[in-house]
Amino acid sequence: MLLKLSGLCKRYGALEALSQLNVEVLGGCVGLLGPNGAGKSTLIRTLLGLLEPSSGAAEVLGFDIVQDCRKIRARVGYMPETETFFPAMTGLEMVSFAGELSGMPREDAVSRAHEMLDYTGVGESRYRLVETYSTGMKQRVKLAQAIVHGPQLVFLDEPTNGLDPMGREELLGIVSDLVQAGVHVVLSSHLLRDVERVCDSVLLMQSGRIVHYGPLDDFRAGDPGAVEVEVRGGCGFESFLQRLEEAGLQARPADGDERCVVATPAPEQLDALWRVAYDGGYELRELVPVRVSLEKAFLRFIEGIASADIAGAENARTKPVEEA
Repeated sequence: MLLKLSGLCKRYGALEALSQLNVEVLGGCVGLLGPNGAGKSTLIRTLLGLLEPSSGAAEVLGFDIVQDCRKIRARVGYMPETETFFPAMTGLEMVSFAGELSGMPREDAVSRAHEMLDYTGVGESRYRLVETYSTGMKQRVKLAQAIVHGPQLVFLDEPTNGLDPMGREELLGIVSDLVQAGVHVVLSSHLLRDVERVCDSVLLMQSGRIVHYGPLDDFRAGDPGAVEVEVRGGCGFESFLQRLEEAGLQARPADGDERCVVATPAPEQLDALWRVAYDGGYELRELVPVRVSLEKAFLRFIEGIASADIAGAENARTKPVEEA
């Protein structure tokens, strides 16, 4: 079990930043999503023991976040969103110091720091002061210090901020390598394409609550039973759409040439699709379940929650008050 949250709460006075969080996260590469102010960074800092929970409990890698915080920090890496560099330190000194803080002997920390700075593409800039680095180079150093001690789990908070397209792709490639090597990753990012690129599950937060957790593919699923079809040959694409309509199938053009989305909620309707293709001499090049982009799925989900909250508030206002 990667994470286990049981009624976890974090309050700042009257503000409840985390509200009764209950979830069991299995592992892999998890995308932590949510609008600004949803509580993502607060959750990460609480799980790392940097913030004390107001109530409830949580475990990271099977360790209690209050009783076993030192054990957690020895096994977990953290790449924060904000700059957390010490002044007058070179990149090499910063990363090796992070290794020592994680319990590594000094010589091992320095040797490992060299390896991680090579791995993240810092190169000879490791001997320069960190304050002279570009934003993209600082991101690479932050990633190096997060993985210098060989953690089992890495929290990455907005890791591609300030990177150009090539730098972002290189960093996401490193994240994919870590996952392939068996390192668990929790990736918090507002760049949904980054999450879509490397994550296999998503944890969605809204107003301090967890509103969804599950596989990425399930979250991106389109209309149940709908399939996307690529067709060639026959009497042309427009004729194919017309024949589908005559067969009682609902179809609409999709992105891309000669592609359409066909609603096939029942097996007999899928059979009808095959018959239309066979009778008209069409060649079906591809037939796959409909998937929407993570961005569309995210907006659809958040809008659904907002609509439900508004409807609940309206019902509460219009509900008659019972007489005593």
